[in-house]
Amino acid sequence: MKNYANFCFAAIASTLYQLPVQATAVSDNSGNERPNLLVIMADQFRGDAFSFRGKEAVKTPHFDSFAREAVVCTQAVSGYPVSSPARGMFLSGAYPHKNGVITNCQSESAVQDVELREDLTCWSDVLHSEGYHTAYIGKWHLDKPVKPFIDCYNNKGEMAWNEWCPPHRRHGFDYWVAYGTYDWHLKPMYWNSQAGREDFYYVNQWGPEYEADLAIQYLDSIKGSDQPFAMMVSMNPPHTGYELVPDNYKELYKGLNVDSVVAAMPHLRNADQKYVDYFKKSLLDYYACISGVDEQFGRIIEALKRNGMFDHTIVVFVSDHGDSMGMHENIGKNIFYEEAMRVPFMISWGDKLSPRVDQELLLSVEDFCPTILSLMGLEDKIPSSVQTRNLSKQILGSREDMPEYQLYMLYSQVDATGKNPETGARGIRNERYTYAVRFKEGEITGEYLFDRKHDPYQMNNLAGNEIKLAGKLRKALVQMLADAEDPAYAVFSR
Repeated sequence: MKNYANFCFAAIASTLYQLPVQATAVSDNSGNERPNLLVIMADQFRGDAFSFRGKEAVKTPHFDSFAREAVVCTQAVSGYPVSSPARGMFLSGAYPHKNGVITNCQSESAVQDVELREDLTCWSDVLHSEGYHTAYIGKWHLDKPVKPFIDCYNNKGEMAWNEWCPPHRRHGFDYWVAYGTYDWHLKPMYWNSQAGREDFYYVNQWGPEYEADLAIQYLDSIKGSDQPFAMMVSMNPPHTGYELVPDNYKELYKGLNVDSVVAAMPHLRNADQKYVDYFKKSLLDYYACISGVDEQFGRIIEALKRNGMFDHTIVVFVSDHGDSMGMHENIGKNIFYEEAMRVPFMISWGDKLSPRVDQELLLSVEDFCPTILSLMGLEDKIPSSVQTRNLSKQILGSREDMPEYQLYMLYSQVDATGKNPETGARGIRNERYTYAVRFKEGEITGEYLFDRKHDPYQMNNLAGNEIKLAGKLRKALVQMLADAEDPAYAVFSR
């Protein structure tokens, strides 16, 4: 493999210098100016993993500061808490059976063409067509790996995961320094805008730090442009590979007693010891990753403010899903428990949004596409393929037409055509209860009901006792599946 680092840095600089720089600054806050958009997404970041939330022993001074300037949605969830499906819905506003991403993009699911459909119009396509500078930096994970697989770390095992995204599949993003999925965080790999499939390069730098460097360079380069910008920075940590984080962040947690943390977690302390051990091994490094992401987030926000752009930019911090890390004897995230579903969602927009902690709005990651386009004055441009909810008025503070429920989804790989929904799970969440159903080969195999008000750790399954309540929630779930044209509706309608 050739070293493409020098080539890439030159290409990146060339891309930046080609951007138009004109006299009218994007920071002009006149009523006729279109807002900028900055989205920063982390991977596997739990919804309460901020020091200002007071629920986890993590240090996040920059997020804490931002929260004082933002709307903080504490009930935000990922309806399909897995990387590729969550990202596909985030971009497109279409559910997996419509957008093509029914499970993670990897070599096993590739035979069923599991990847984001090219013919869908995403929010990024709309903004590009409206004349925005568009930029994507970091993890993408929406393309199927194809043979011969890229020769890299994430493609060495039983499954290949990482793949190049060709320009025609980038959904309107012009500036591009990204990868599919790659978990060696201390030496990440990237493709830039001009690179071919074999022209990736490695960086001897922690991924989020490098990506923040690029984002800051991009913001500096377009200062003074009369075009608005839309940039998404997608940082892989705190995804697994927790230990692959600079030592200065690990030092922050040397004094944390993990045993005392476990003692306060009934959904972990009584688990099989292997799950307890996994949690204890992972927690300090997970927190170190979060503190590192926090610092890089702060650097990008500081650059935005230094360039006079902050007040005229909609800034969003979000994650694709949470992280079970052994809780409920689950290592991963694709499950209906709070530690997997709940995600951060913080949004600021100068004086257009009054900072608050919103504990009522049942927003889901998949609602982002119609919501952000409407906030940006482009409600009439919301694509016809969007199936999710426009919650812009509720973000702005209205309590009218508040959503009652959020969906939970798990598709089986056999669902690729949308014609065989025989295996998977679906669920529904409201302000108090979580209800979910698992099914296999057309038969329901498990039913779950949790009262999170009286049972916040979701230890007691009430489905067998609260028959009437379970029936009410199941009826609401079936209606949501029908509205979404979800193929799993057939399982419930027999």
